[in-house]
Amino acid sequence: MLSEIESLLILQDRDQRILKLTNELKRIPNDQQRAKERLANDLDTVAQAKSAIQENEIAIKNVELDIGVRKDTLTKLKVQQYETKKNEEFTALGNEITRYTEEIDALETTELELMEKADGLQEIRNKAQAALDITQGMVDEEIELLDKKAAECQQQKTEVQSDRDSLASAVDEDQLSLYERLMKSKGGDAIVSAERGQCQGCHMKLVAATMINVQAEKEITQCENCGRILYLSSQTTHEEH
Repeated sequence: MLSEIESLLILQDRDQRILKLTNELKRIPNDQQRAKERLANDLDTVAQAKSAIQENEIAIKNVELDIGVRKDTLTKLKVQQYETKKNEEFTALGNEITRYTEEIDALETTELELMEKADGLQEIRNKAQAALDITQGMVDEEIELLDKKAAECQQQKTEVQSDRDSLASAVDEDQLSLYERLMKSKGGDAIVSAERGQCQGCHMKLVAATMINVQAEKEITQCENCGRILYLSSQTTHEEH
């Protein structure tokens, strides 16, 4: 294998590792966001449970106020009935007293029902909070692991980049320029093997002259279809011998 090809293959390995680490670093924030979004349903359930408890508490207070108002009115009606001397007014006040007494009984029944409901709502809220706590713990752990992974990827990328820069400085300027153009335009595969007369980058058949040049290993040869730099893999060389 040409020493130039060998150097470029090593450089390509470093660039591909850098590309992989860069993509991983881009993906980690998205993974963290998705982890946080898993909390949304549990948070919403807890919020709804708390809201239901608050609404029920307000309903209880309103009923208590209604009971208080009616009890005050009932007391006044009983005083009026006691003081009246007219039979007709006494009867009318008696009817009002009965009505208010029934309303108070109904409101007190409603109050008891709302208090029983409060116990059930509190249980729902406790279960929702417990589920949220479990999810929160899992998400916190996942985010912590992703933070650690991001730090490791960044450290690896820095190390590989330093190695890559050192390797690139030893490559011929024109060859490096060609290689870097191909890396950008060919999705990270600038150098590929030529196996069984076919470019392993674009998978097109190579003309005989191209294969002869590749086999001669005297100069850098490019695929006439995609422009990638070609080399013979050790397997291909073994098969031809």
